Amino acid sequence: MRLTKRFSLLAAAVAITASTAVFAAPTFINVLTGGTSGVYYPIGVALSQVYGNGIEGSKTSVQATKASVENLNLLQAGRGELAFALGDSVDDAWKGIEDAGFKAPLKKIRAIAATYPNYIQIVASKESGIKTLEDLKGKRISVGAPKSGTELNARAIFKAAGLSYKDMGRVEFMPYAESVELIKNRQLDATLQSSGLGMAAIRDLASMVPITFVAIPEEVVTKIGSSAYQARVIPAGTYDGQDQDVPTAAIINILVSHEGVDDEVAYQMTKLMFDNLPRLVNSHSAAKDIKLETATEGLPIPLHPGAERFYKEAGVLK
Repeated sequence: MRLTKRFSLLAAAVAITASTAVFAAPTFINVLTGGTSGVYYPIGVALSQVYGNGIEGSKTSVQATKASVENLNLLQAGRGELAFALGDSVDDAWKGIEDAGFKAPLKKIRAIAATYPNYIQIVASKESGIKTLEDLKGKRISVGAPKSGTELNARAIFKAAGLSYKDMGRVEFMPYAESVELIKNRQLDATLQSSGLGMAAIRDLASMVPITFVAIPEEVVTKIGSSAYQARVIPAGTYDGQDQDVPTAAIINILVSHEGVDDEVAYQMTKLMFDNLPRLVNSHSAAKDIKLETATEGLPIPLHPGAERFYKEAGVLK
C-alpha cells in the first residue's frame, strides 16, 4: 500500500513537471533579414532585441539571408516567424510565380505591416562614363543575387527601359557589399541596389570612389505596369557627392509572418514594433518611414489575425 502510494506521488510529480515544461517552453522568433550590409539586417536586429525584452519567454534570433524570395520560401516552410520582403515579391509569392522564384503559391504567409519603401539605386563609378540607363549597354553591372527581390526589380526596370541583360557587357549576380568591392577594384562599372535610403554599402562606395547616380525617369516607372512600383526621388545629399535629387522607382517593404505563428505572438510583434519606432530609427534612418497610419495599405496578402487585432485596437482598421 505504501509502495503504491509512493508510485502515485511520483507519477503526479512527473505529470506536474511535464506540464510545467510545456508551459515554460520558449517562444522562438527567428527574424529573416537580408545581407548584413543592407537595411533589413540592422532593423531586424533591433526588432529581435525589442521582442527578446518585450515578449515573455521569447528566444529571438536574426538570420542573414538573400532577402525577399528566400525569406518568403523559408516562412512557407516554417523556418522563421518574421521576415522582410519587397511588396512585388510578396505578391508573386502569393500567386506562385515560378519565374520569380516560387514553385507554388505560398498560401501560408500573412502580413504584419507595410513598412518603408525600397528605392532602386543604380550607382556607377564616375570613370565608367555611365549617366543614363541607355549608357549601361556594354557595361559591367551587378544586379543582386539570382531571383532575389533586387534582381527581380532589375529585370522590371530594364524591361521597361527597353533593355535586357544581353545588352550589358557582363552581368554579375552578387549581394550589396561584394558588388561595391568590385566597383572599388575597377572590376565592375555599376550596381543596382534595391534598399532603403542611406544604405551602408553605397555610403561606403561614395566615400571611396567618385560615383554617379543613374536616374530612372517617371515614364519608365509607369511602363513597368505594376502598382507595386512608385515614382520617387532620392533626395540630394543622401550620399556623399550626391548634390542633386535623383528620380527613381520605389517599392514598399512588407514585414511578413505565417499562419502557424500564434495570434498573441503576432499581436505582440506588431504592437511592440510600433511602440518602439524610435529604437528602430536608431538602428537605421530608413525606419523613419514606418508609420502606423499606412501599415495596412496596399498589402497583397491577408493580415495575420494577431496583427489585425492590433490595428483594430489602434483604430487603423474598423
